[in-house]
Amino acid sequence: VGSLVTPCLTPGPGPGAASAGFPSPQVPGEDGEMDEDEEEGAEVHLCVLWSSGYLGIAYYDTSDSTIHFMPDAPDHESLKLLQRVLDEVSPQTVVTSAKQDENMTQFLGKLASQEHRETKRPEIIFLPSMDFGPEISKQRLLSGNYTFIPQSMTASEKVLFLSSIVPFDCLLTVRALGGLLKFLSRRRIGVELEDPNVSVPILGFKKFVLTHLVSIDQDTYSVLQIFKSESHPSVYKVASGLKEGLSLFGILNRCRCKWGEKLLRLWFTRPTHELRELNSRLDVIQFFLLPQNLDMAQMLHRLLSHIRNVPLILKRMKLASTKVRDWQVLYKTVYSALGLRDACRSLPQSIQLFRDIAQEFSDDLYYIASLIGKVVDFERSLAENRFTVLPNIDPEIDEKKRRLMGLPSFLTEVAQKELENLDSCVPSCSVIYIPLIGFLLSIPRLSSMLEASDFEVEGLDFMFLSEEKLHYRSARTKELDALLGDLHCEIRDQETLLMYQLQCQVLARASVLTRVLDLASRLDVLLALASAAREYGYSRPHYSPQLHGVQIRNGRHPLMELCARTFVPNSTDCSGEQGRVKVITGPNSSGKSVYLKQVGLITFMALVGSFVPAEEATIGAIDAIFTRIHSCESISLGLSTFMIDLNQVAKAVNNATEQSLVLMDEFGKGTNTVDGLALLAAVLRHWVALGPTCPHIFVATNFLSLVQLQLLPQGPLVQYLTMETCEDGNDIVFFYQLCQGVANASHASYTAAQAGLPDRLIARGKEVSDLIRSGKPITPIKELLRKNQMENCQALVDKFLKLDLEDPSVDLDVFMSQEVLPAATTIL
Repeated sequence: VGSLVTPCLTPGPGPGAASAGFPSPQVPGEDGEMDEDEEEGAEVHLCVLWSSGYLGIAYYDTSDSTIHFMPDAPDHESLKLLQRVLDEVSPQTVVTSAKQDENMTQFLGKLASQEHRETKRPEIIFLPSMDFGPEISKQRLLSGNYTFIPQSMTASEKVLFLSSIVPFDCLLTVRALGGLLKFLSRRRIGVELEDPNVSVPILGFKKFVLTHLVSIDQDTYSVLQIFKSESHPSVYKVASGLKEGLSLFGILNRCRCKWGEKLLRLWFTRPTHELRELNSRLDVIQFFLLPQNLDMAQMLHRLLSHIRNVPLILKRMKLASTKVRDWQVLYKTVYSALGLRDACRSLPQSIQLFRDIAQEFSDDLYYIASLIGKVVDFERSLAENRFTVLPNIDPEIDEKKRRLMGLPSFLTEVAQKELENLDSCVPSCSVIYIPLIGFLLSIPRLSSMLEASDFEVEGLDFMFLSEEKLHYRSARTKELDALLGDLHCEIRDQETLLMYQLQCQVLARASVLTRVLDLASRLDVLLALASAAREYGYSRPHYSPQLHGVQIRNGRHPLMELCARTFVPNSTDCSGEQGRVKVITGPNSSGKSVYLKQVGLITFMALVGSFVPAEEATIGAIDAIFTRIHSCESISLGLSTFMIDLNQVAKAVNNATEQSLVLMDEFGKGTNTVDGLALLAAVLRHWVALGPTCPHIFVATNFLSLVQLQLLPQGPLVQYLTMETCEDGNDIVFFYQLCQGVANASHASYTAAQAGLPDRLIARGKEVSDLIRSGKPITPIKELLRKNQMENCQALVDKFLKLDLEDPSVDLDVFMSQEVLPAATTIL
């Protein structure tokens, strides 16, 4: 594959030309010139891998000697996301594997041949696929000489340190990083003239997202239940893959075509804060939510159900492997697209999507549909499982089909004349037509015809024996071959030629078909979101770039409200510089975790352009959502549960900005109580010390000592909230309402009773808890000890009474040493 692309590539600068790592020292009086020189000399070297619809990208910037990486991200076959990365980064070199599929090959070929690029065309470098192996790439990462890692760290500590920075669970990203490191060491970028022992300087690893995209990691997708894959319950469909469980994607996915579902998933994996794009999506949803537009939405949904996989059909056309059903599917798709166009022309053209569909669904669609409808005979094509054309398309084909249809009666007349010329012992004969063989005379096998020599008949050429029928060529059948020819094959050849001409007409207009799929899938997604918003009572969010945070009035958890009989909404206000760190306390099962997830989900839904479950929501400039809510344990990671928790918090600490949203639930519970409390306090104090640049933090905790011991500094940045409850005797009534204040107890005993633990265990646990709080020693329960002693003594007596002392095999000394003495020791 590499050799196919290489001729259209243009060589880039050699290793000696890379001098960006050594900018000239700034001379006094040259303000401004220094920056320009650095920008001109800075180079970016990018490594990319594409596999199974996902991209792994990493690049090295010589201006700051830092490696930037983008976690595995889904992309379309046209590689629009990769093009967007290239436009933003403008690399001098693009490194990739020599083993690539057709899409990447074509993309790189076009990239190398672009003469109109404002920047210099990048040099395309192909490395052997073995340089991108998962294990060798991981080892290359772990064995690198990084100046930002202290030399005192052991090998295992270095692995743990890097695992909090590099997403080793993103396989393509790890492979891209490994390939990039291989390229840097081979080209020796920035250290070409240095001693061979000097390695390329790498001052850090940074995760990057494209402009306007919001950064969300896989842990956040999992704990917020944005996606949730489950095995299919049917044993017949297990092999077909996973199905979507109870998740945000599952309840919002009402798309009628597969491409709409793919686009919805793509939007979910690439939330954005680009206001123009978000408002354009919301405008369409709001239009279809109007009662008078319900019938129109239902009609468009029906049309969208006929939009099928057009790129696959076009690919088959290019490979000349079109199937019969492809023409039928394409015909329905094009006519449905025409229906969408006509419908959108009657809708307000002030909405961008309606205007695009009305204008870009051109008359080429009508031409394609008309051409297919006039040429293809769908009924006969399906019956014969091959491409056939309708009558009056080609007079020559019609004439040959007429002859073929009239052959049975004509051949009956020929057979009657042939029978007159045969021996009288032949009772009957027939003339048949076999494609690729021609016309043959068929007579039944006589009883006297035993050997092969008996098959010879004067004036006839024996061909073969089949089903007790002898087949011959006669002078008359040879004349028919010369006169009529192989009609069946000739018809098929001519129809195949027509099919090829029809394919050429369709492929010449492939661009409009591709655009149909893009716009139809977008319309499908927005209709699905409108349907969900109508059913669940969602409202339109508002966006304010000046607002750093979110404001939600009476928000609801989109999944929990479907599972609970009643749901209590809660409001959120984390705008401005006050209350950026919200510490939420409350009894177990009071709704703290649900509230955290609710804030994250409402924010996420607004950032994908969906209506949200709230009376009103205003979303500010959010650039990332980080969570530490639930530990996603995995044996393959080789990390403890607490280490996974620490990695999640480390990602937030290292990457969260003043525009980030951080959700933490019960952090510190995986280790010693004092150590966990100290870690939680240290992390929160770190963020509070940032002042106005502190991220928006929501922390749910049962560490009441965090407040009681005043471990956090007092000030407007920290706000204490609790879930409202009321004690009714021994019972606790949960109001699930957020209010100002701090909980005075966790009420774990009540929750334990609700879980079904025995009363005596709960009472003992409460007693021990009170003793610990008061600082008194914990004494064992004497009644329980006596009961255990009596049970042990009774068991020993029962064993002794069961002994048969008259049995010579019974040894009392052995019984005393093995049973009595150990039991006595235990009792004492």
